[in-house]
Amino acid sequence: MTDSANGSDNGSDRQPYGVGPAYPSAHTRFDDAASAQRPFRGPAAESSAPEEPPAPAEDPAASSEPPREPYFAPSTDFTVAEGVRDVGMVFVGASTTAGYGDPKGLGWVGRVVARTQHPDVDLTAYNLGIRGSTSGDVVARWSAESQPRWKGRSERRLVLSFGTDDILSGMTMARSRLNLANVIDEATSAGIGVFVVGLTPSLDGELNRRIEALAEAQADVCSRRGVTYVDCFRPLASHDQWMADLAASPDRAHPGQAGYGLIAWLVLHNGWNDWLSLR
Repeated sequence: MTDSANGSDNGSDRQPYGVGPAYPSAHTRFDDAASAQRPFRGPAAESSAPEEPPAPAEDPAASSEPPREPYFAPSTDFTVAEGVRDVGMVFVGASTTAGYGDPKGLGWVGRVVARTQHPDVDLTAYNLGIRGSTSGDVVARWSAESQPRWKGRSERRLVLSFGTDDILSGMTMARSRLNLANVIDEATSAGIGVFVVGLTPSLDGELNRRIEALAEAQADVCSRRGVTYVDCFRPLASHDQWMADLAASPDRAHPGQAGYGLIAWLVLHNGWNDWLSLR
């Protein structure tokens, strides 16, 4: 396996952020064995450190100061019931979450759900991906759209994946980071299990530098909160099959069947079963 498959950055010695074993160099493999990887927690000293003080009540956009993340208090512990579990799982994000461009119409979400069938889990999944959705859009809609799907379910799960549209819309990294933090804090404080799937690379080198920077920021937000973050950028940035799939797509921005399979593989092998307490 080459260094590029392990997620190195053009020969750099930096270690990959987030969680994730080296990605296979050629074909997607869905292995039935649970991943041995544990959710990324970050250095112990950092994960236990409090966040910065809360931002002022006024609109941060009206101030010259960049928006600051709220102080984070430990969330309500998430519990898993005994016996058959009635799980409501909501996926919230943008076009990649919606599976745009996949001729099979599955996207990575459909493939992950198909591999999450378990005799002890009665799973109801909802894909709430919307093309062009920014983190600000997610802040505004995630709760209102998710709560009706969770009604009657004894276990609530939320999977988040967004960010590229923040960059394309000109949103500052501080605001994008704050939006993710606010969604995670609100959800976990309500006893909702949260899982975050990171940004994927594009064919544009300059855009990729900005995507990688935001991916690192998202990984840090998740690490501080003990939430699993799946790094999709570094494993795919130099993956031939991913790049070929993007190049062959009509808009050269969204993957096809193979690319969505690669994202699904990364999700399934980077803390997914641990997050769901599946054995």
